[in-house]
This record gives sequence, C-alpha cells and structure tokens, in this order.
Amino acid sequence: MNTPREHFSSRLGFILAAAGSAVGIGNMVGFPVAATKNGGGAFLIIYAIFVVFVCLPIMLAEMGLGRKTQSDPHGAYISLAGSKSPWRFAGWLAVITPFMIGVFYMVITVWILGYLIQTVLGNLDTIANPEYFGLFINSWSVFLYLAMVAAIVYFVLVSGVRDGIEKAARIMMPALFIMLLVLVGFVLTLDNAFAGVQFYLVPDFSKINGSVISGALSQAFFSLSLGMGILITYGSYLRQRDNVVGAGKMVLLTDTAVAFTAGLMVLPAIFAINPDTNPAELSESSVAMIFTFLPQIFLALSANIGYLGASIVAVIFFLLVFVAAITSLVSIIEVPTATIVRKYSFTRSKALLVLAGTMGILTLIATASFGMVNFFTDFVSYGGGSRSVFDLIYDVFYDTVLPLNGLLICLFVVWHWRTKNLHDELNTGAVGYKDGLFQKYISFSLTTFIPIILAVVFVNTVLDIFFAMPLF
Repeated sequence: MNTPREHFSSRLGFILAAAGSAVGIGNMVGFPVAATKNGGGAFLIIYAIFVVFVCLPIMLAEMGLGRKTQSDPHGAYISLAGSKSPWRFAGWLAVITPFMIGVFYMVITVWILGYLIQTVLGNLDTIANPEYFGLFINSWSVFLYLAMVAAIVYFVLVSGVRDGIEKAARIMMPALFIMLLVLVGFVLTLDNAFAGVQFYLVPDFSKINGSVISGALSQAFFSLSLGMGILITYGSYLRQRDNVVGAGKMVLLTDTAVAFTAGLMVLPAIFAINPDTNPAELSESSVAMIFTFLPQIFLALSANIGYLGASIVAVIFFLLVFVAAITSLVSIIEVPTATIVRKYSFTRSKALLVLAGTMGILTLIATASFGMVNFFTDFVSYGGGSRSVFDLIYDVFYDTVLPLNGLLICLFVVWHWRTKNLHDELNTGAVGYKDGLFQKYISFSLTTFIPIILAVVFVNTVLDIFFAMPLF
C-alpha cells in the first residue's frame, strides 16, 4: 500500500530541518579548533571557498535528485536508472552510510546527554576530573542514557515529516541559535577573550599546506551532511513550487554561520581562562574537547563567576551541543527509515522498530567497545594499530565513504541523469536560475574539477587511514 508522500509545510521548515542536519557536534567544537590550529582566518577563507565552489553544487545535485524522484537515495537511483542498473548499488551505499553513521553518532549523543544531566545535577567538578570520561563511557549508566536518546529520536521520527521532523526543527533550531548567541555574548565579556578571537580570525598563511587544504575540504563536506543521503531524502519532501536553489543557499549560509559563531564561543572561553594556551596543543577531536578539555575550562571559570555561575554556563553549553546532536541524529536516521517505509510498505512505527533491532544492536556493540568487552575493543587492526568497533565504523563510513558517495552523485548526474535534466529540475521554482551564470558554473564544476577533487580525497583517505601512506 502506497501512502501519499509527505512534504514540508514551507520553505522555512525545510531550511530549518536541513540546517539542523548540517549543524552538528563538529560545528560546535571541531570546526573552531581546526581553524585556530591551521592558520585561523586563512583556514576560514579556504573553508569558505570550498563550501561555495565545491559543496554547494553537490548539495543542489542531491536536493534536485530527491525532489525529482520524490524518494529516498535508494529509490532515487533506481527511479532514474532502473532496478537492474549497477547504480542501484550506489543507492544502497547512500542508505547504508547514514545507517552506520547513526550508530557512532548515537553513542556520542548519549555521552553528551550524560554530561548534560551531570551538570544539571551540579556535578561540574565531577565531569571536570580527567579520569571521569573513561569511567563514564564504561559505566552501565550509558545504557540508560541510550534508552532516553532513542526515545527522543523515535518520538520525533514516528510523528512524520511535518509533525515530527519539521516541528522539532522549528523549536530546536531557534533555541540553538539563541543559546549560542547567549554564550558568545557572555564569553566575549571575559578578560583576555579577544586573544582567542585573534587566534581564530587573524590569517596565518604560513600554516597552510596540502594537509590543511584537504582538511578544510573534508570539514566543509562533512559539515554540510553531504554524501549521507539526507539532502536527497529531505529534497524529496519538497514540493515542485519550492525554490531548491534558494533553499540550498540558505542551508549553506545557516550552517556556516553557526560554525563560525561557535568559534567566537569556544576559543575566547579557552583563552580567557588560560591566556597561555598554545593552539597547537588543542585537540581537533570534538570528543576530546567536549568531554575532557572544556569541562575543565568551565570549572576554572568558577573562579570568576562562582561555582553556580560556571555550572549554569556548562548546562547551556551541553544543552546547546545536545540539541545540535539530536537534530543531526534525527536527519541521519530518517534516511534508512524512509527507505524501509517505501521499499517494504511499512508504517513509520514498524520501520523504526526494525531499526531498533538492527541499528540498536550495533549501537550497543559500539557502546561496549571502549573497554567493556575486549573483543569489541580490539576488534581489528589496520593502519599500524588496533581499532575498536566504534573506530572501524567511524573510519569506514564517516571518513572514507562520504566523499565516495559525493563522487558517485556527481558521476550519476553527469553520466546518467545528465546535467540538463538537473538544471530543468533546479529551474522549477527558482527565478533567474535558467541559463544564468550560476547554472553554467554548476555544469562546469560537476563535470570537471569536483569529481577529481573527491576522487583524490577518497584515495588519500583510504591510503592514510588503512595503510598509513597518505598522498599528502
């Protein structure tokens, strides 16, 4: 039985939902620190160039493909290529990727919820203890938090597109922006805060090399949720009269603005508490920064505003990151949910139960792979070291497969669907797009340098992670 396809009630609803998928944990911490360590304003310039000239065309290709086919990634590929075409494997890969990414993202979201609850309970000094994180992730309490996160995601997704995803985005995204601005406003009032702003914004082109450029592209690609099938799925919830081009630009602008503004929160806070901070010693890992470094910064802040004041700041920060994580997690899990609903004619509730029994089991395994179960902790070896189940999922699907999926989208649009058909789809509802300079650029970029860049990034990532032999 085929049910009528749901659609977002408005363009704003789509923009908030898509921006929610893009604004994630990496935007809050990973992006600002990466910028500070790799040339500050110079990194920001390179990042902005990649976002506009590389990521935007891929984003529009994904959204256009979704609206044209009114389907999830797997359905979109077979709709245009046929169920027997080799392209169906690209469709399955675009569904399996968010399925697996959802596993490790769920684990991190569970940790954030645990820290949020601890700060609400007034235990800032506890989570600031350097030994706490290792004890926490191996405690049985994480399974209680896992059930809580799963319940939130289920409640949002089972309610559908308008009453679930869109309604949640309309509440969570404005709340996220407000909390972010409140924290930025507070942090910039601290002594020595502008030393952090200086490290963040002043360009240092001497630090730019091949590795930094590759990192900026990867950060831009991951930040915008490209290659996860999310924008294909969300694009399928757009109506024909909606302006895909304009909506894509707004999503890009929103995500970039949040990532940039987060830098005005994180770095000034670090330098305000410790003026002697060496940016080179900061970890680019969002996990390390969120769960080990920043709690110590918040605790040190109590010397200026008292323990209660520092605890309130910590609560707002962890709530901010938790909201960002939930909006991304909802978007990630919506992809396999939409596929199961379409392919097997399941209700949303039944599809989510299927995912609970598959993705849920993998999440339990990944959660236990930090020392609880040795088999899952030392699961496999590559790249010169032992890796856990969590590491394997992250390395394969987040670091490696995302640029491959982006490459496949480009090749599919150019070789099979054809760029003319993409332009016809994007032109629907987009005033001034047809035969304009921007349309010509989309054609040029998707058929020339973007596939080459993604192919090089994919090969370099495989060689680096699995063989410790990067090209650059």
